[in-house]
Amino acid sequence: MKEALAFDDVLLVPQYSEIYSRNEINTFVEMGNDIRVEVPIVSAPMDTVVNVETASALMKNGALPIVHRYNTIEEQCSIIRRAIEGSPSRSAMGAAIGVNDDFIDRACALRNAGAKIICIDVAHGHHVKVRYALETLRHTFGNTVHIMAGNVATLEGFNALADWGAHSIRCGIGGGSICSTRIQTGHGQPTFQTILDVARSDRDALIIADGGIKTSGDIVKALAAGADLVMVGSLLAGTEEAPGAKIGIDGKLYKSYRGMASKAAQNDWRGKVSSIEGVAAMVPCKGRVEDVLRELRTGICSGLSYSGATSISELQMKAHFIRQTTAGQIESSTHIKRRC
Repeated sequence: MKEALAFDDVLLVPQYSEIYSRNEINTFVEMGNDIRVEVPIVSAPMDTVVNVETASALMKNGALPIVHRYNTIEEQCSIIRRAIEGSPSRSAMGAAIGVNDDFIDRACALRNAGAKIICIDVAHGHHVKVRYALETLRHTFGNTVHIMAGNVATLEGFNALADWGAHSIRCGIGGGSICSTRIQTGHGQPTFQTILDVARSDRDALIIADGGIKTSGDIVKALAAGADLVMVGSLLAGTEEAPGAKIGIDGKLYKSYRGMASKAAQNDWRGKVSSIEGVAAMVPCKGRVEDVLRELRTGICSGLSYSGATSISELQMKAHFIRQTTAGQIESSTHIKRRC
């Protein structure tokens, strides 16, 4: 039986560095079609993460927003049009679609509204409906639109989606902080292991690590293992710009955060519930998107410098992982007994 590793199971070994300043480090990613992100962070297409304000802030600060699909075509297009006013010239807006009914109509409308990336957003991407959607979109748009798809957990799934027409692929099933897929279905794989596996592919699709990322250190580990970008939800939920009202609990402020397969989300966006593979929660308010991204980028740059790397590609060439024990995991976290 194969053993699978999670982010907390491993550490990167520090190496000799000649980097004098984090300013020497480049974190940008070229995605093709003249699309470039300055920081390798993609927002999860969730209704408690992305709205006009968060999408605009993400683009202005070099990240990539993906607008969720749990609304009408008109509502989704409106978010895109309103968010792209004043955005940097090479920044990009992405938008999610499903694989049923109106997916091609929605994709065409989103492209006309200004979306440069169309994201096929389903839980199990290694599926015949995703194949049909990808092939249809590529036939319709050719290479004029970047097509993102997922999610997959295996090398076989990654290669299949790349062969079907995906330019970038979300890799990871069941690892999100509010995802209960592994509990509900018994299926999944630690995201870190998935990245290690799909990084062996000879296809040229970009790898997006999706799920299980809690810190900038996890982002560095994902990039070192072979990911080109990471997708995050909880790290952006609770920001000043994120959807939802602030709620006071015991003197602290929170916002709601929910999986789109949670009972509450399913009832809101389609009026019924099928398989429940997510939960709803409250996350602490955490300031502006700009500040969150700055902190994450600082951590990423520090991580690259510890391996003596000035770019993501150089990190992937130099990275050396070790496995840590349970005692090592405890030591790796802050573990002082009393804190102020």
